[in-house]
Amino acid sequence: MQPVFSTDGLHPKNSFKIWREVLFERLVPIKMERLDDRPFAGKMEVASVGSLHMSRITQGALRSETTPQAARQHDRAGMAVVLFKLAGASSCLQDGRDSVQRPGDIVVLDHRPAVVTTGPGSQSLFLELPRERLEGMLGPTRLYTALSMGAELASSSLASTFFRELIQVRHRLDPDAAERMAAIGVDLIVACIAERMAKEVPQPLHGTVVVQRAKAFVEANLGDPTLDPPQLAAAVGVSLRRLQELFHERGQHISDWIWQRRLETAAKRLTDPTCVHMQIGAVAFACGFASQAHFSRRFKERHGMSPREYRIAALMGAA
Repeated sequence: MQPVFSTDGLHPKNSFKIWREVLFERLVPIKMERLDDRPFAGKMEVASVGSLHMSRITQGALRSETTPQAARQHDRAGMAVVLFKLAGASSCLQDGRDSVQRPGDIVVLDHRPAVVTTGPGSQSLFLELPRERLEGMLGPTRLYTALSMGAELASSSLASTFFRELIQVRHRLDPDAAERMAAIGVDLIVACIAERMAKEVPQPLHGTVVVQRAKAFVEANLGDPTLDPPQLAAAVGVSLRRLQELFHERGQHISDWIWQRRLETAAKRLTDPTCVHMQIGAVAFACGFASQAHFSRRFKERHGMSPREYRIAALMGAA
């Protein structure tokens, strides 16, 4: 990652003060106080993959609070923050929920009043995501802010590994590939949250969470042409019959939902300027269609025109 700022070389008397000013300017206005008398050290590094921006922060023992006034002042009201714990320990308090994070854990925070406490040698990777991207699949962020997703969860381990590797190879990705990898990373985060929420929700809400987990799995695996209702039921740990019942209760069919999301994603990519050089066939295969002919037939049934005509119309409209 690219270094942005480090307290190395600063006088110990000034290092914390300057560190606080840097975070205030580059992240959000936060109230910070030290929790020990050790010489303070801090380091910030950044990286971007497509539209996804990441910051890796290493710092000492601190208490950081986003006050109501600070939450109103900053310009990131539409964003949520995902924290990957890399080293040390920290704790988060938001929306009445309190949790502890250790290496390998993941937690979501919204840009609202919150308190984050870090121990000595703390290192975390921060990602900012559009809140609507999470809420569209999982509901209001208040349901899962400060809910620690432990490293023991398979989805947490997979997401952490994915982002570590993504940071390493990001320079080898062209813009289209980078944007696709960023989208996959977001889908993995959604799957983590859904898996964690399912472990402690009241029984009346369990069906809703199962459906949310299923939809998150679909988003993360749209490119798999073998994805079908039996595979989806196995992935979320319920019988096919039970999953069908849950979808039917919401006026949906599993297969219809999968094809709907494939077609919606394909339509979005056809009109995305960053994907304008992708062949129609490449878009089809990336969205899980076994052949371009099958894709064209289903796409025309839904949109009344072929994928090529749809792309041309969108580009002409944008022009």
